[in-house]
Amino acid sequence: MNDKYITVSQLTRYIKYKIDNDINLNEVFLKGEISNFKAHSRGHFYFTLKDEKSRINAIMFASNTKKIKFIPQDGMKVLVTGKISVYEATGGYQIYVNDMLEDGVGNLYIAFEQLKEKLEKEGLFREEHKVRIPKIPKRIGVITAPTGAAIKDIISTIKRRWPLTEVYLFPSLVQGDAAAEDIVKQIKRAEEFNLKLDTLIVGRGGGSIEDLWPFNEEIVARAIYNCPIPTISAVGHEIDYTIADFVADLRAPTPTGAAEMAVPQLSDMKNYLRQVNIRLNNTINNLIKTDKRRLSDILNRNIFKNPINIYQTKELQFDSLIERLKFSLTSLINIKEKELIKIKNSYILKRPLDIIEKKGNKYLQIVSKLEPLSPLKTLQRGYTLTKKNNKVINSSKDLKSKDKIEIKFYDGEINAEIL
Repeated sequence: MNDKYITVSQLTRYIKYKIDNDINLNEVFLKGEISNFKAHSRGHFYFTLKDEKSRINAIMFASNTKKIKFIPQDGMKVLVTGKISVYEATGGYQIYVNDMLEDGVGNLYIAFEQLKEKLEKEGLFREEHKVRIPKIPKRIGVITAPTGAAIKDIISTIKRRWPLTEVYLFPSLVQGDAAAEDIVKQIKRAEEFNLKLDTLIVGRGGGSIEDLWPFNEEIVARAIYNCPIPTISAVGHEIDYTIADFVADLRAPTPTGAAEMAVPQLSDMKNYLRQVNIRLNNTINNLIKTDKRRLSDILNRNIFKNPINIYQTKELQFDSLIERLKFSLTSLINIKEKELIKIKNSYILKRPLDIIEKKGNKYLQIVSKLEPLSPLKTLQRGYTLTKKNNKVINSSKDLKSKDKIEIKFYDGEINAEIL
């Protein structure tokens, strides 16, 4: 009786077999909204695709995620292509996505905007990072396809405008999957070129967004940004903008426009040199006229017409200084002589003994006044001086029984003890 029962694994395997062999489920085109999006560290995408009524689990392996040009996010409406199958561990059916487009917006446009936003946040578009293109370059490098209108237009324009400039072509792919890496390679070659380049032009002629896409690749943008050579981006027509245009030091609307920006016009330079020559001659003539006037003014000064007057004036000033010096010396000598006579006639020098005697008598008078106030005289009259611990005792209240005291007399002192 149990023979008619099967296991869950057997049922799931049977359903998987039926779905995997259904030709209608081997290639399914679905549209829906992404939710629960998760990018695995190994490069796989896991998400749910849903609409208003239903949902289905989806997985996109790393080998396929590399092909898409945008970053999926929750809430994004997408178009996916894939195969329906069953994941036996859970018994749930899911879609294995091979390709993904954003619904309603071009896939490449989304990738363009996302990369533009990323690089702009990093500061790769800032004006302070851009360098000036040399006005008169000796050598210009051009990275573009070796055939086609772009290189022809660039070379012919440069030779027509400024034939002194040397043009070096670094041939590169400018379309297709391998073009981005080839462009980066040629930029590195230009940087290492033995004859140092003054300017580098990177670009190609017009085309669709797919044709121009290599110039929207991140590796190309970073190579241009890091290139030490002043770089002009010349991709497509005037209305076409690529990421390369934003990171380059200068953006040209067309390859021909890049050549015009890279070199001056010969006729313009001739006119400029003529104007410089005129301004230079005028400046020199004005300087000569100014210096002539200055020289004339100097020659007409009194010092050059009557130089003896300067000598005579200085001679008079010198004589005046000598007379003032003599007068000052005589006055000083007279003052010092009077001071010396006054000192010689002073009382101190004439009778010094009288001064000493007078001071001695005054000293004796002071000593005689101080002697009665001496403590020794008081002790001679029978008084004593009592101390305790070298401190004079003024009152009996300061003493108590057993205190050690010192009593000083006129002719000595004794130690005593209070009873």
